[in-house]
Amino acid sequence: MARNRCDGLLAKVDFPLYTLQTLTNRHVIVAGGGGASNTGVANGFEIFELSHNGSKFVAEEVMRHETGPNVVMNLSVRNIQNRTYLTAGQESHCQLYKVNIRMVDAAEMRRGSFRAENGLVRRRRRTVSENDNISKMDNNCNTTEKRISFEMRPGDSVQTDFGEDPLQRVVSISPIGNLMATGGVDGLVRVWSFPQMQLLFELQGHTKELDDLDFSPCGSKLVSIAKDGFAHVWSSEAKAAPLLQLTCQPPNGTKFLFRRCKFAMVEDKPDQHRMFTVANPLSRSGKQRGLLQLWEPDSGVLQKSVVCNEALSALTVRDDGRFVGVGTMFSGSVDIYIAFSLQRVLHVKSAHRMFVTGLSFLPVRGYGPSITSRSEAALLSISVDNCLVVHALPERSTMPAWLAIILIIFVLFCTFCVCSYLGI
Repeated sequence: MARNRCDGLLAKVDFPLYTLQTLTNRHVIVAGGGGASNTGVANGFEIFELSHNGSKFVAEEVMRHETGPNVVMNLSVRNIQNRTYLTAGQESHCQLYKVNIRMVDAAEMRRGSFRAENGLVRRRRRTVSENDNISKMDNNCNTTEKRISFEMRPGDSVQTDFGEDPLQRVVSISPIGNLMATGGVDGLVRVWSFPQMQLLFELQGHTKELDDLDFSPCGSKLVSIAKDGFAHVWSSEAKAAPLLQLTCQPPNGTKFLFRRCKFAMVEDKPDQHRMFTVANPLSRSGKQRGLLQLWEPDSGVLQKSVVCNEALSALTVRDDGRFVGVGTMFSGSVDIYIAFSLQRVLHVKSAHRMFVTGLSFLPVRGYGPSITSRSEAALLSISVDNCLVVHALPERSTMPAWLAIILIIFVLFCTFCVCSYLGI
């Protein structure tokens, strides 16, 4: 049975959110926008620093980067040799950013005086009362506290889709950091060298636009799904035919289409990996029920499948491969499952007012110290309702040590009484 919810609103921005990624164990980046139309809704991304105050998770805005008329629909982040890179899908192009991580004075960050050298970063405006409180905090500080801040430096921008109405729908950087894969409405998977952003080859196999793609943990394989109903597993090292071609296997014979796909490592077995997909019914009539499925990616054998209460829109896996998170299409609900068994352990009904557009677990193997909290996992979710929300999976309840000692003493006492009564 799913455990009780423990979640809360972390932040609300002034533009719709379409994608999120974690930069460090404590920093998350969210992105989206209102598009090129003159609506007054910004386009870009924001970075928040997360912490836990002993009772709940809280978020503080670190920086904001606006992208002009280009809405950010998809992101991928990778740390390569102590350098962090970010790629952002902006219409038909993919924009590379070099993310410089800097340690600055906490007081300087609170005052908002820190600026990136490219001039495109602005901090949230503060009220007078906030500035007064900040001044008091600075005056009371006897030591200089250091905080992480970021500089976004735009790099190369390359066109990654060449359809009739070109649009990059997904981007992924390999775990090793030497390759980048993109997919769009023209149905081609393009593999690029990274961070040079030079096209290496195109993978042809889908007949309709791409919905998702992901590299395996070792980087040697790439999975892609499209609206043609197929999931293809490729070798990421050379242009070739798909190693596997999968179709959704629903329990009742109804036609389903894949929606999202993710590779994941197996806990404590870095040389093994799993593959997860979510799929929705092709028919839009009646109440739709989505599928969460676990595959053996070498043989293409379906290992487990669970039926969800409604159609699914988002999928993520924690970096250690232990938990899977899904988001729903209609009610904006969020669920957490155990990866190997697909047992649901947390259900958050109507976490958002609209469909969930992105999910990401707080990492346990990422850059920097992890957040200390009384939870087994923390799942972040976003939606076009502009909200960033956290869903914490409470720790399994354990028996206090003092109670265990009392029970042991009681059992020993009862045993002694029985033995005395029997004359043993």
